[in-house]
Amino acid sequence: MTPDIPTPAQIVQALPLVALIIGPDERITVANGHARSLLGQEIVGRHCITGLRQPNILDAIETVFRTKTKQESRYLGRDSGRDTTFRVNIAPIDTGKGTSVLITFEDLTDIEDAGKMRRDFVANVSHELKTPLTALMGFIETLRGPARNDPKAQDRFLSIMEQEASRMSQLVSDLLSLSKVEENERIRPVQPVNLDAILNSTILALAPVAEKASVTVTTHFPTTVPPIPGDENQLRQVFRNLIENAIKYGARGGKIDVIIDEAQESALLRGQGITVRVRDYGEGIAAHHIARLTERFYRVDSHRSREVGGTGLGLAIVKHIISRHRGRLRINSVVNEGTEFAVILPVE
Repeated sequence: MTPDIPTPAQIVQALPLVALIIGPDERITVANGHARSLLGQEIVGRHCITGLRQPNILDAIETVFRTKTKQESRYLGRDSGRDTTFRVNIAPIDTGKGTSVLITFEDLTDIEDAGKMRRDFVANVSHELKTPLTALMGFIETLRGPARNDPKAQDRFLSIMEQEASRMSQLVSDLLSLSKVEENERIRPVQPVNLDAILNSTILALAPVAEKASVTVTTHFPTTVPPIPGDENQLRQVFRNLIENAIKYGARGGKIDVIIDEAQESALLRGQGITVRVRDYGEGIAAHHIARLTERFYRVDSHRSREVGGTGLGLAIVKHIISRHRGRLRINSVVNEGTEFAVILPVE
């Protein structure tokens, strides 16, 4: 017994893509659920001009009917406030009643968004490197000219040039670190690490920075802190970044608290978790900045960030490291009262 051969309409309905058929009279005869969601529930029966509308697609459909050759086009739309992009494949088919046209839409939105992110990232990196390079070129020109015989000016300019070179070096270092973290983000670390030991050594390493800023760092740890699975170097990087930021941007409050909460059930982790909180009592962060703090190169105050040596990548690195550890980052802040960064990490 010969199995039934599915009709073009049945195939269209089964496709996981937006798909539709335009009949010989140029009216839409079949549209699957994905097509109706994108183009409208009442699209079947409409002429393709009113159903699809975009001139480039209509031109491609006309070409397929005329030449009986495949065509490709793009469909640009908008869904829930987000721009969408589809690759549209248009091909002639024989349905037994003359030539029809099969149209499928392949969603390229995520690919387009990823490309835009890469372009934006390159543009931001170029800008961040160009700024200190421009300053360096300016000082070099000055040292060769007006300041050639002025030792005091030479010392001042060389000091600034050293700062700018250091900033570029830190930026390159952060870029490499971010790349490495992203590359390994899917591989969860499993070696046991001691959070209290990591935090104590980090605070000790930052003691000169805290002293210079007249900030006292106080720890609040439970008697026993269970080991957790993690990457010691990466977690050290997380807490160094958070504590150093608290010193730099929360110095006005004069103190910082570093707290480890007792291990407890976490709804966010769906299991046991330990929370480490870094709290300052400085000027705080306005609510509209909070959601964007972990974006690459996002700064609340660009001028101040550059003054204290920030690259705009620190919290992006923190976010990816915490994600690799299957943890969560929570940020709470009140203007003129301070900011708290809470890192929640699974115990198992």
